[in-house]
Formats: sequence, C-alpha cells, structure tokens
Amino acid sequence: MATKNVAVIGGAGFIGSHVVDELVSRGNNVLVLDNFVSGAMKNINKKAEWIDFDIRSSPLILSSILRNVEIDEVYHLAAEPYIPESYERPRDFFDVNAIGTMNVLIASGLADVRRVMYWSTSEVYGTGSGKMDETFPLNPQSTYAVSKMAGDRLALTLFKEKNIPVIILRQFNVYGPRETHEYVIPEIISQLSKGDTLMLGNIKAKRDFLYVEDEARMVVELMEKGVPGEVYNLGSEETYSIEYIASVIADVMRREPKIKIDPRRLRPFDVEYLRSDNSKVYRIIKSRPKVNFRDGIKKLVKWFYDNGMTWGFE
Repeated sequence: MATKNVAVIGGAGFIGSHVVDELVSRGNNVLVLDNFVSGAMKNINKKAEWIDFDIRSSPLILSSILRNVEIDEVYHLAAEPYIPESYERPRDFFDVNAIGTMNVLIASGLADVRRVMYWSTSEVYGTGSGKMDETFPLNPQSTYAVSKMAGDRLALTLFKEKNIPVIILRQFNVYGPRETHEYVIPEIISQLSKGDTLMLGNIKAKRDFLYVEDEARMVVELMEKGVPGEVYNLGSEETYSIEYIASVIADVMRREPKIKIDPRRLRPFDVEYLRSDNSKVYRIIKSRPKVNFRDGIKKLVKWFYDNGMTWGFE
C-alpha cells in the first residue's frame, strides 16, 4: 500500500493518539493538529509531526496547512467530549463541535483532500433498545449530543452541497489507555486504586464498549473502504451495565467494592441503553474486535499502574 500523507485533528487526545499510532505503524506520514486543551504532547507518536491548532480558526488557515503538506486524508476527532461539562459550557460545545466541524469540512474541501472522517457519536441516538443500526431515530439527550448531531448533519449536508468526501462515524463508547476525561471506566479504576468504596451515578445504564486499539485499526480500514456521504456505526455489539463493569474491574483489581450512589454524578437526562449494530460497517471492512472486555480491562489496569496511577485529567 502506498504511503499517504494523513492529518489527524485531535491527534494528541485519547482516541486520536491511537489512530495516529495505527497510521504510523502502516508507514503513513502523519500530521497531528491539536490545541492541547485535553490532549497531551506525551500522547503523540514520535514519528508524527504536530502543529498547535484550534479548529475554531478560519478554515482558510487550515486549508493552507493541508495544501502545503499535500494531505490525502483527514481524521477529524477534535471535540469538546465530556458530557457533564456541556451543562455548564454549552456555547463552547457548539463552537467546537458544530462550528469547528464546519471549519474542518470546508477546509478539507478547499484543500481537495481525498477523504475526511468525522467522529460523530452514538449519543445522537439517545436511549435505544436491542442492536441499533444507522436508521435508528436520532434523539440526543444532552447538549453535547445535540452539538455532535449538528456536526453529523453538517457533514451529510456539505457532502451533498459541496461534494466534500466525508465519512460519518457514529462511534459507541471506547475505553483504553490515555483517556483524558473522567469517564466511567478510568474513574472506577482510579477510585478502586485508593480503596473499596465506589461513588457512582446511574449504575443501571448500559453501554457498548470497544477497546481503543481495536477501534483505531477498524477506522483506518473504514477510511480506505467506506463510502463518502454514508454513516457507519462502530462498537463491540456487546452491552454492559455500569454496575457490571464495576464488578469486573473490582475482580481484576482484587477489590470488594461498596457502591454508593452520588447524586452529583446523576445526569439530568441520561441515556439508559446503547448497543451498536455493526452490520453495515462489517459489510465494508474485514477487521473485527480482537480484545474481549475482561482482557481489555486487564490491559487497562496494568497500564494504569505502569503509568504511576494517573490519568491525563489528574
């Protein structure tokens, strides 16, 4: 396979840095663009180049960067991602997730890139039931989800209006090393590293979790084989309650957890159930998840201890 010049916007963050690693491992030239608000320099693969860049900047600036280094593909992961913060800073979420996404898409069109991938989210569906495919009705239940749905719809509209070759990825939950916010799995590991008491919110909520290295490998293949203008779900097709997740982590860490419900951790309009139907993406790519949930938790706990028991958000 020929070497490509690839830009990963948000490539210093959790998922983005793993996508960079996957691209570098395949021999590509990778440029990371990140404003380092939540991403970290230490996450960037040493073989990648990087630029400090904010997607709220003019699309003309970004298109010039993409043209100057002759970028073939753009992976757009830059976002305000942490739902609890969207309640306090709704405008920031729309500025980044909607307007910022419009800037990236317009810049990509101006630079004549071959393909763009926009990271949407399963949160645009709201609470579901059974396996949820791409035709499941959209019902976002947080300011974050609404802002991401705006980006999702912009991507589809700009594909039709301006022929911007964008693939829309509706990513279900991802877990693994380098998480940069207090998501539930790193939060449980962090709490159990200090004792048996767990302060949690909605422990009955069920989510679909995919290990981040599997996710990176699968999306890189999707970029090559997916169809611009199409939407693809990606998850593990398995779902676990937060209560069950806590029990698996506790077992791996040899703890006996005492769960207490913290009202401050309850979301005002929470999504109760998400489970991906990967049928569409599986018709396109050959890659499948390799890491089962328990093994993924073991790998993550080991990483946590190997890295001084800290996360990027601590």
